[in-house]
Amino acid sequence: MHKGDVAWMMTATLLVIFMAVPGLALFYGGLVRSKNMLSVLMQVLVVFSLIGVLWAVYGYSLAFGGEGLIIAGLDKLFLSGVTVDSLADTFSDDVKLPEYVFIAFQATFAGITCALIVGSFAERIKFSAVLLFSVIWFTFCYLPIAHMVWGTGGYLLDKGALDFAGGTVVHINAGVAGLVGAYVLGKRVGYGKENMSPHSLVLTMVGACMLWVGWFGFNAGSNLEATGGAALAFINTLFATAAAVLAWCVGEALMKGKASMLGAASGAVAGLVAITPACGSVGPMGGIVIGALAGFVCLWGVNGLKRMLGADDSLDVFGVHGVGGILGAILTGVFTAPGLGGTGGDDFSIGSQVLLQAEGVIITIVWSAVVAFIAYKITDMVVGLRVTEEAEREGLDITSHGETAYHN
Repeated sequence: MHKGDVAWMMTATLLVIFMAVPGLALFYGGLVRSKNMLSVLMQVLVVFSLIGVLWAVYGYSLAFGGEGLIIAGLDKLFLSGVTVDSLADTFSDDVKLPEYVFIAFQATFAGITCALIVGSFAERIKFSAVLLFSVIWFTFCYLPIAHMVWGTGGYLLDKGALDFAGGTVVHINAGVAGLVGAYVLGKRVGYGKENMSPHSLVLTMVGACMLWVGWFGFNAGSNLEATGGAALAFINTLFATAAAVLAWCVGEALMKGKASMLGAASGAVAGLVAITPACGSVGPMGGIVIGALAGFVCLWGVNGLKRMLGADDSLDVFGVHGVGGILGAILTGVFTAPGLGGTGGDDFSIGSQVLLQAEGVIITIVWSAVVAFIAYKITDMVVGLRVTEEAEREGLDITSHGETAYHN
């Protein structure tokens, strides 16, 4: 163990927590109407906390507690056998981390992935339904995908699919589950007829910037060591995001004649999402190209594609995280090529790697969609998914939690 690595990984873990609470919570909270502000904050905070506990109980064991093609095992149920002296592997054979640090770092990924889904069915779902769905989807979707991509013996890992920090595991996974939720729950009352504009773009901006800051822990932390590899992921997270902000602004100005603050914040998140799978294996110029393309493609994702799909994905979880994740995962197979500034070996083949990346994308989309659909249906049978129309009109802050975000 090196103390520098340990200190960096604990800092990175803190940064990912900061991304979720308060970053993601405020980003989402600002985007909903004022009568639903607290409900979204509550959902993000409690889902993140719930998944954290489940990670310690059985999640870590099933994702990383052993070898397996699709899932690990139950050897580390309740963190059995893990002590202050237990060590976890890094990407260097002779460098280890305290296992507790690795467990905590990966717990934050699981928590924020489940919390991301909240944005797709915001303003109309029962609080109990959010929690029950999260438990089922985490257990049967997040854990197998995480193991297949990152776990010892995992199917996609062993095939050579590249996903440095979670393009498939986090963003495509959550984006698809969110889209399915938007279809299953149906549209918000008054959708398309009433004004549903964000109530506080100031808070959305604050949340987006917290996400950007926290994302350095998310991406550079995924290197597991404080080395040049972490520096590469760090600089890509900076430049790709900046490029995506600019691209979204340009695209919006061309489409609507004006660049909006909401667009700039959305562009930042789109760039962060797209660079996530690629950040450890592409060069900075490749990162800038990926970010710029993400800005344009995700702008289409929340406008043209959203109209084509016809779903009320309240806060554009699929348009940004699903579309951005797919784009980033595929382009990882392109820009990892050494001729394009990436870290691939001399025998790297763009064609074969893109096919591998596409396989990872397709497996994640299908797996997440099927599990999510079943999870929503089970949740609907057990506690019901939607609040009443009356409760929805009054707002979930009062009807679900008995409080209001603002007092006139």
